[in-house]
Amino acid sequence: MKAAVFDDASGWGRDSSPYHPGEMAVQERAGARLIAERVGRRVIRDHMTEQHRAFFAALPYVFMGSLDRQGRPWATILSGAPGFLRSPDPRQLLVSALPFPGEPARDDLRVGAPVAFLGIELHTRRRNRLTGKITALDDAGFTFGVDQSFGNCPQYIQARAPEAFSPPARPSVRMLGPCLDDRSARIVARSDTLFIASASPGAGADDPVEGADVNHRGGRPGFVRVETVDGRSVLTFPDFVGNSAFNTLGNIALNPRAGLLFIDFQTGDLVTLTGQADVVWDGPELEGFVRAERLVRVRVEEAHHLVAALPWRWTAPERAPQIQATGDWQAVATIQAGS
Repeated sequence: MKAAVFDDASGWGRDSSPYHPGEMAVQERAGARLIAERVGRRVIRDHMTEQHRAFFAALPYVFMGSLDRQGRPWATILSGAPGFLRSPDPRQLLVSALPFPGEPARDDLRVGAPVAFLGIELHTRRRNRLTGKITALDDAGFTFGVDQSFGNCPQYIQARAPEAFSPPARPSVRMLGPCLDDRSARIVARSDTLFIASASPGAGADDPVEGADVNHRGGRPGFVRVETVDGRSVLTFPDFVGNSAFNTLGNIALNPRAGLLFIDFQTGDLVTLTGQADVVWDGPELEGFVRAERLVRVRVEEAHHLVAALPWRWTAPERAPQIQATGDWQAVATIQAGS
């Protein structure tokens, strides 16, 4: 049998679109449908390029999006010595790591489960994404089969590097329910970075455009507003101009759920949560947040705080140049108070 030939210069290579109906609908609403289709057909592939395979193999951490037994998205981070991610061929990634025991992201890992990866070097602002399914699983890790592979732009990424490595003990996992406690709320409220997981309704099916997703969002410290409404935490953050693919918002349009991950880069603590999500397309809050194209709101259903989960501390961030022109929630509140 002849080995498969992969052309790194080619794009999607199918007659059908690389996007599902939710993504296409949001692209249309944002006036970006034509450019998204043109760019997507060029940069989205059904395999990893040689450059992407080498990139993932050099990473000491990777972000993962997955679904629990209730179909709720969760975002998490996996880590290990460089080489814990390895690609034996362009359509596979071998992952020698699992989410921590007790972490929700570990809840429904099984053969056939949809998962997604965001490989990102925060200090260089390079990022590449994968969607696909688990094809094999054991106590040490799993094999991932690629459905889609593509790169992303470096916008809104705060550049910071991991340092002072020490092997982590098994972290304590604090279950918080639908309301963040003071400690976890402070981590979220002062963050400048989050990771968001979502999934289309057909995630796990044979159609390669359906699946889980995980991506990065960044802004000024405090760009996520934390409120308590009817006994649950509600998180709201701006959505700035991006690559016009709308993978996350397209998933939310059809499956209004999202998982968020926040990192305390000083202590190694993680706050991970899942909840109902919606997109705010107009209104006074959006109008008052400079440069925001939309707002994303997540009503928390379940949150967990992982104490001292990461093995690094990080260098001070170099702020993404794009955030200097963006607004903040204080300005929104001032405008609303005066109206």
